[in-house]
Amino acid sequence: MFEVFSSEKLGGFARLLAQDIARRYPTAIANSPDQIVSLQRAAEILDEAFAHAHQFRQEHQIGFLSKAWLGRIFRRELREIGYDEAFVELATARLASKLAPRR
Repeated sequence: MFEVFSSEKLGGFARLLAQDIARRYPTAIANSPDQIVSLQRAAEILDEAFAHAHQFRQEHQIGFLSKAWLGRIFRRELREIGYDEAFVELATARLASKLAPRR
């Protein structure tokens, strides 16, 4: 478990997700006070970006601590890119739901 937790794979995956979101949903659009894109469309964009998150979790056996660490890195990356806090929280919550085990 600690091998996966300390791996650069998690950090790289979090950065890749954040960059993919930035490509699909630039901060100029996301942070616009005129809300050019609906919340529904923003959620769809996130789901498209997170399409492989569940598969990544299975392949790398991400546990609770690793998922928390991945979420922290992802949140930090989105903030550094320039997204507002509301979007950062929305994106992080959706990522957590994608990483949750399916029943």
